[in-house]
Amino acid sequence: MKQDYIAVADKSRIYPPGVAANGDGFDVCFISEAESCGLLLFKKGSRQPVARIPFPHEGRMGNVHFMTVKGEFEGLEYAFEEDGKEAADPFGRQFAGCGRWGHKERGTGGIHTVFPKKGADFDWEDDRLPAVPAQDCIIYKIHPRGFTKHASSGLSPEKRGTFEGVIEKISYLKELGITTLEMMPPVEFNEIIFPEKSEIFGLPQGMRREDQEERHSHTEPVKLNYWGYCSGFYFAPKASYCSSGDPSAEFKRMVKALHHAGIELVIELYFDGSEAPGYVLDVVRFWAMEYHVDGVHLVGFAPLSLLAEDPYLKNLKLWGEGWKEGDSRRICEYNSGFMMDMRRFLKGDEGMLSALSYHIRHNPDHMGVINYMANVNGFTMMDMVSYNEKHNEDNGEDNQDGSDQNQSWNCGAEGPVRKKKVLSLRLRQLKNALLLLFLSQGTPLLLSGDEFGQTKQGNNNSYCQDNEISWLNWGLIRRNKDLFAFVKQVISFRKSHDLFHMAKEPRLMDYRGLGLPDLSYHGEKAWQPEFDRCSRQFGAFYCGDYSEDTEKTSFYTAYNMHWEPHEFALPNLPKGRAWQMVFNTAEDSVNGFWPEGKGPVLKDQKKVMIGARAVCVFMESPEVLPEKTVREKEGKTGSIFQEFFDEHLCDLVSA
Repeated sequence: MKQDYIAVADKSRIYPPGVAANGDGFDVCFISEAESCGLLLFKKGSRQPVARIPFPHEGRMGNVHFMTVKGEFEGLEYAFEEDGKEAADPFGRQFAGCGRWGHKERGTGGIHTVFPKKGADFDWEDDRLPAVPAQDCIIYKIHPRGFTKHASSGLSPEKRGTFEGVIEKISYLKELGITTLEMMPPVEFNEIIFPEKSEIFGLPQGMRREDQEERHSHTEPVKLNYWGYCSGFYFAPKASYCSSGDPSAEFKRMVKALHHAGIELVIELYFDGSEAPGYVLDVVRFWAMEYHVDGVHLVGFAPLSLLAEDPYLKNLKLWGEGWKEGDSRRICEYNSGFMMDMRRFLKGDEGMLSALSYHIRHNPDHMGVINYMANVNGFTMMDMVSYNEKHNEDNGEDNQDGSDQNQSWNCGAEGPVRKKKVLSLRLRQLKNALLLLFLSQGTPLLLSGDEFGQTKQGNNNSYCQDNEISWLNWGLIRRNKDLFAFVKQVISFRKSHDLFHMAKEPRLMDYRGLGLPDLSYHGEKAWQPEFDRCSRQFGAFYCGDYSEDTEKTSFYTAYNMHWEPHEFALPNLPKGRAWQMVFNTAEDSVNGFWPEGKGPVLKDQKKVMIGARAVCVFMESPEVLPEKTVREKEGKTGSIFQEFFDEHLCDLVSA
């Protein structure tokens, strides 16, 4: 029986674009330059429309076509028509046939949109954004599917690789000390890559169109765009990341649960530059308002200035690459330079101390920086210390894809080994890398799995690997339990001491008249860092008087990336105070750290030997010097006061 539909033009219903429920019908708004546009209705699973409803002649303003349609829509899906051609709704909230990940039929034919449910308002209850300051954030980056897809995740099969799976892991994120979850693109996109149709479905990241056409034939097997860095339907959470059949509600439950645990959510959105700036603005506003996300990481091309100045987004975290300026640390620059420079320093390259001194303090007030040692487009941290060369053979591009500039070092053997000496060095290098990351002033980002040694087997461009290369292997927590314990300790240490995440960037000056600068640099001699090309050792003194903590504890960090031990001079502390060890990555017997207040007090308070390729952290101890040391001092010629004065005078002259 043919259904009759009534379409009327009502200018009060011209916004928002797309299709929205309205009483016994729907408000329909479609943006197109075509002269003839209409709404096509389909039965579920059918390719042939059962009805075509043209937009009324009077239902047009500029390139916006609008109408209100009444009738029976039960069991129907829709698409738009422009000049006789079918077009998907770019503002659609859910699309038919997308619930099965990687299904080949997903990449063929038209895409139909599911009509929005009437009266399906989500109960957010008292949901509030945690609003964690940038300097206090600990970011953890995940792929919404790969995070829990592996059987070792311990989840039931229906929850693996879904938003619901993320909910199940919130307790784990809390245990780790995470404040902010970053999620790779969670929007609806076509994961099927047909090489001969790359102009429709997008190219793998970093691949030129001419290279794609040269390397692929029509007979090559279909690939999967696992990462999701391509154009998509930006108003719809991805259905194949959903376990319930209702991706919108499931995504909202995830956000609500994260917020209840005090954890923020920042989502990645990729734009290829073809989108109108107003459309990008609508997308970002939508996710902030509809899904209560705490921030957006803008990947690709986006109108950054427009988004930063939008009054609706003034409390939204905006991350990206290419920011020229900002109004606060809610705007953060993705700092790939940190990764490349710190990796070079880590493996002992020459001439890296200036870069090191810059990165450990860099965090300007007007714009934040996000530091990381590993990200999706490159080696994991474990692969960073296990491979000299990329191994992307499984990507089907003759290992020509992916960057050759990884700044990695395999510690003496390529790939998996059983040699204890190599494994021990790799673990030490990982601990060194973690201290470089979490003791720097910028906002640290940890790639999921790096806390327990996740490996991609040397693949640094796993864009098409929807398998165990990309899925987190949770069984590695047990295998690499020492690394996991160290990561938790480092995160806890950073969060406990504001000197390592200051509200203001250290100025390297005594701007409070306290007699010492907030942060100072040292070397084998106190107050005299060596910035010559061959030096690989560096010390940093954090004056406790600049801390907001009541204890006002000072800290000294010593970095030695040379393959030989080096002696460091220690800055003097007030009488009755002493340097106490907290971290020493060369000390395997205690896994590189001691609980605060439990580490050994240095017998020699003037200098300390730092082992080869090691990082040490010392804290000011409220305990007095050991009794033996005091007796030795009292037995020397001259008073203790005179010796203390002479030592500090020497420091001041050197400064």
